[in-house]
Amino acid sequence: MGVRAKSEVLVIVPCGLSKIWDKNPNAGPTLARDVYTGSPFKLNRQYAERFGTKWIILSAKYGFILPDFEIPEAYEVTFKRKASNPVSRELLKMQVKDQGLEQFSMIIGLGGKEYRLAIDDAFQGQSVAINFPFAGLPIGKAMQATKIAILKSIP
Repeated sequence: MGVRAKSEVLVIVPCGLSKIWDKNPNAGPTLARDVYTGSPFKLNRQYAERFGTKWIILSAKYGFILPDFEIPEAYEVTFKRKASNPVSRELLKMQVKDQGLEQFSMIIGLGGKEYRLAIDDAFQGQSVAINFPFAGLPIGKAMQATKIAILKSIP
């Protein structure tokens, strides 16, 4: 990703449970932006595209990935179940550095508690502002607040 101007905003969107292979098992390798098919991901993606200079996905399996990252096949990994073997905090920290994610002036993190913790851990020690605008809200309320934020930003 390289070095960025300090006025850029990165929005981190959590991956989702519902994936393209649930409805189309023969979909084959698919770009990350098209893999996650659930309402929360779609809404978070809209938010990211509206408010972010750039956006990435935090996948419990692959870590921080670009929307055009190709995911080869279905997987079931979650931060909520350690037994599913989610990506390590150490790898996330390495990806922040390798991808230059700490160069953004603002990071907006979306998603539930597990994703917030992963993002906080990954950026620990970096001098970047991180904002979780919908932190602490149950999923339904968070989705409603996200929708309202998007609608208010439309001219």
